[in-house]
Amino acid sequence: MRIGIIGAGAMGTLFGFHLAALGDVTMLDDNENVADSVARDGLRVNDEPPRRVRVARQARDLYDSQMLFLFVKAVDTLRALRAFAGELDPSAPVVSLQNGIGNEDAIKTALGGAVPVILGITTESAHTVAPGHVRSSEEGNTIIGAMTASQTTARTVTELLTRSGLRASIVYDIRPHLWGKLVANASVNALSALLDCEAGEIPRDANAARLAEALAEETAGVAAALKINLPFVNPWQYVTEVVALGADAKSSMAYDLESGHPSEIDHINGAVVAFGRRTGTPTPYNDAMVRLIKAREALLARSRLRLQPQ
Repeated sequence: MRIGIIGAGAMGTLFGFHLAALGDVTMLDDNENVADSVARDGLRVNDEPPRRVRVARQARDLYDSQMLFLFVKAVDTLRALRAFAGELDPSAPVVSLQNGIGNEDAIKTALGGAVPVILGITTESAHTVAPGHVRSSEEGNTIIGAMTASQTTARTVTELLTRSGLRASIVYDIRPHLWGKLVANASVNALSALLDCEAGEIPRDANAARLAEALAEETAGVAAALKINLPFVNPWQYVTEVVALGADAKSSMAYDLESGHPSEIDHINGAVVAFGRRTGTPTPYNDAMVRLIKAREALLARSRLRLQPQ
């Protein structure tokens, strides 16, 4: 099978490595250094031998994909897919395992409403050692749900992931799981970025843990107002279980602040705030996270501007 992957970061590398054991994988990343490293050295997970993949230099190199995985940040979804409009096989599913809420809308805006979309969540964690090389506990689980794709297509994706060595399962309704993952992301990602700490430090610090728990409970409250039945009873217990899988890594939002890349705050805590307004559910903790991250982004941007040579 011809498998296209957009985004060769930590998660793209992890999934690309596994999928390369079964299919013809082609990776596309707009960072030339990353693309060159992957083309030269392949993909590696932990101390396993590298696996070779093709490296796309432009979007057209992925037009013949039979399955397209998205591993770009939610804020980049629309930009990453615009070049694929009208070019993909109409039967080729687009699989998003991205963080946040709203990725399906961005995919349809870029590719049209008829595109077969599969959404999922993963608790796999991966930390970049070097371009195309990650460390991972490989103890997470991926849950897949069909949105505008058929159940048969969703099963094909699930079986492919399972055969590649990843834990994967399929559910009829993915929304509870998307919101479950959102509870964890809203609770931890912005805090890890603002505190500049590994995710595992948050439950161990009394002040950080109390704030993270409040964020989790608030997000779960919005899900309840939307009549979404979360796949757990205790939000904070679920968050601590997810954090334990990637305790030795900072959140991706922390790396966004460090690199100057726009963060996913509007798709995570910002999504909670937006749905809170829609349902009349107060979200003061999530609103505070949005404002703090945006203020931090602005301060860092001004600092980088001052450091630029005149």
